[in-house]
Formats: sequence, C-alpha cells, structure tokens
Amino acid sequence: MLTTLDELIARQPVVPYIRNSDYAVRKPWHMPIRRLLDYLLIYVQEGSCLIHVDGVDYTFESGSFCLIQPNSVHTLQGTTNTITPYAHLDLFYNPLREASFPTGAGQLDLTAYQDLMQPVLNDLEGVHVPVRLNPTHPIGFRDTLLRMVQLWLEQETLALLEAQHLATELVLAILKQYAPPSRSSGSSPPTLNWITSFLSFHLNEPLSVEDMARRANLSPSRFSAVFKATFGVPPHQYLLQLRLRHSEELLSTTELTLADIAVYCGFADVHHFSKAFKRARGLWPGEYRQAKRVELGGEAAGK
Repeated sequence: MLTTLDELIARQPVVPYIRNSDYAVRKPWHMPIRRLLDYLLIYVQEGSCLIHVDGVDYTFESGSFCLIQPNSVHTLQGTTNTITPYAHLDLFYNPLREASFPTGAGQLDLTAYQDLMQPVLNDLEGVHVPVRLNPTHPIGFRDTLLRMVQLWLEQETLALLEAQHLATELVLAILKQYAPPSRSSGSSPPTLNWITSFLSFHLNEPLSVEDMARRANLSPSRFSAVFKATFGVPPHQYLLQLRLRHSEELLSTTELTLADIAVYCGFADVHHFSKAFKRARGLWPGEYRQAKRVELGGEAAGK
C-alpha cells in the first residue's frame, strides 16, 4: 500500500535543509552519471542544459526550473555557457542529515547509505512532481530561489537561518502545486489534538460549542460528535472540568478571592462558581481551601 504525504510527514516532518548551494557559472560542461541521496533544485538562469533523468532527456532553456529527486539516475550537461543557481537539499527531516552529501560522478550504488536517502515525493500516493517544474508563480519562485542561494553563500548564522526559511517557502510552493490536499474529511476523521491547549489558553472566556466548532472548521453537531468520540464526554463537560481543576490549583496555591478565581476560571460569577464546585467536588470552594491548608500543614509538620 502506498504511503500518503500526510503519513510520511507524521513520521518525517518537512524541514528543508540546504546541503550545498551556489551560482554555477560555467562554459559548456558535463556531469557524468550518478544517483542522488537528496534533492537537486536547479534554475537555468542563462544558457541551455540537457538533463537526462531515469532514461528521459529534458532540454532546459533560460528561465526554466528542474527538480531531480533522490535515487534518480541522471546526467547533467551545459550545452552552452550557463549560469545555473542550484541547491542540494533535504526536504524531510533526518537526524543524520549532517552525514549526508551530494553524490559524485559515477556514484550509483548507494546501498551503504540507505539511512541517508531522502523519501521520494513521487513514491507517495497521489503525488507527481515533474522533473521540469512549472511554478504557479515563476517570478516569485525564481526570486526566492536566488535570494536563498545568495544567503546560503554568506555562511553567516542569521543568513543561513533565512536561507532555510526561504527553502521552506520553495518546498511549500512545490507541494501545494503538485501534492493532493490533506485528507481532513471522509475516511480520515478530524483531529482535536489542539483542543486542550486552546481551551486552557481561553479558559477565562465565555466559550461556547459554536466557538470551538468554528475553530475546528466543523459544524457544532459534527464537532460535538467528534469531541465526545475523542474525549469521552461532551465539550461543555470537558471545559467545566478544566475550569474546576484550574480553580482547585488557585484555591490551593494562592490567596485570591473566590470572586477573582471565578473570573480567572471563566465562571459567570462567584455564585455560579461556588455551586458548580460544590456539585462536582462535594465541598464549597472555601471548605476545599481550608482542607488543603490543613493537609499541607500536616505534611509540613511531619517533615
């Protein structure tokens, strides 16, 4: 079964890493046959190139872009004087990336380096990125690539950081153009792994199910069903439990008034807070605070 881009990214995030980059200014030239461990992105700024990839010949003139993917067998040839800014780069994170390298002429057997081989985009389900790239916005793509090469050549910390950022922009443009959209519906259910941090951050606000559903890009009824299937309780009950747990922490560790705690935990007022706390915990908030002080005092005395 083919791996999808979503599944691959879950294992190996898209974290572009520029391994080597330069403006190649050359008289007619030739790079003999080899196989790549990483991606090779080329912009033919001036001149003509003949590039042979996996048995197919491609002619590139000024203003064209080429992407050669890992494991591809290829030769490169400048048939005229050329200027070809390029970058060898990883698209997907590999903790061993520092050990990888641009392969040399005649290097075809990469068996010993399989742990360094980048995933191939065209091996993924529904993805086909051509050797001859036709960016949706070619001028912007060109300018980003040229700026990336310039910054990488400076080899200064902030310049390198910006170069990697620009590489991410280029990779994103390629994926948005040639990869299928992420599966956010149908057989792949929406995920709510962000919801706890979102609710905790907005705990003091009057959140409704409609607010949460809007954040999840779901209808309120669909959101409620997905939420209960994920967390085992309806959204309003889950939110109430977060508010009560936060109130317990504030009662135990601060001298805040009950009115302040009610506000900080998102209750309508102190009366609403007290009734909700009593119903859920069996004690009024003041009783809970006093019990905690006695408990902590006993622990301190025992030390």
